[in-house]
Amino acid sequence: MTSPAPSTTPTSAFALRDSLTMLRRNLLHARRYPSLTLNLLLTPIMLLLLFVYVFGDTMSAGIGGGADRSAYVTYLTPGLLLMTIGATVVGTAVSVAMDMSEGIIARFRTMPIHRGSVIVGHVINGVLQSVASVVLVALVALAIGFRSTDASALEWLAALGLLVLFATALTWIAVGMGLISPNAEAASNTATPLILLPLLSSAFVPLNGMPGWIRPVAEYQPFTPAIETLRGLLLGTGIGHNGWLAVAWCVGLTVLGYFWATAKFHQDAK
Repeated sequence: MTSPAPSTTPTSAFALRDSLTMLRRNLLHARRYPSLTLNLLLTPIMLLLLFVYVFGDTMSAGIGGGADRSAYVTYLTPGLLLMTIGATVVGTAVSVAMDMSEGIIARFRTMPIHRGSVIVGHVINGVLQSVASVVLVALVALAIGFRSTDASALEWLAALGLLVLFATALTWIAVGMGLISPNAEAASNTATPLILLPLLSSAFVPLNGMPGWIRPVAEYQPFTPAIETLRGLLLGTGIGHNGWLAVAWCVGLTVLGYFWATAKFHQDAK
């Protein structure tokens, strides 16, 4: 009796299949437990409404737009969109930590699946959730007066690409945070800087309006160049050197997060 011929299916095909399976599993998990995503999503929405309707006139006057909150909606929205990504990926860190602490990842390791598909599924799920959350916040912003009439179709496409790239970078970092956390609560605390950093950026006020001691923190962090780039793209204004800085931050964080997460994942498997 002749032995069956070995499978000629390439490894990449198995990796893609298993990654999509893990993605479906994470999407089902998110659908069954929507409270985490909703709680994280409420933070940028509440900040948007608070700063527009409570502080809008004052903040608008402070940035030179006169006592007109509509001008501040235009200024604020790009920063809140990126803050939404930072808040949403905290859920990815918590989800990864839950899988680790509950032992499901250890069980996956005993199954004949591509090992990297477990964390790739989390990353794809995190990016999709981030994009969906950004769309929801953008709809709220449009409902309360944000308009982008000067941006071209190419600038809109570039803005979407930046949002996806930024979401990918932060999601890989969040996966690494989840892998090093002993439980879901610790993961949530570890990922808190992803929510706090936008508060120390140019999201709410221009850099030149900040105190001297905090301006370097706001200037030399990943959110500020990304916010300035997104603001320039959505409003049809110049982005200067911020575009290259934003892409460099995204690529750098993606590479760092990828190697950190995969190294930690394989280390725990030994």
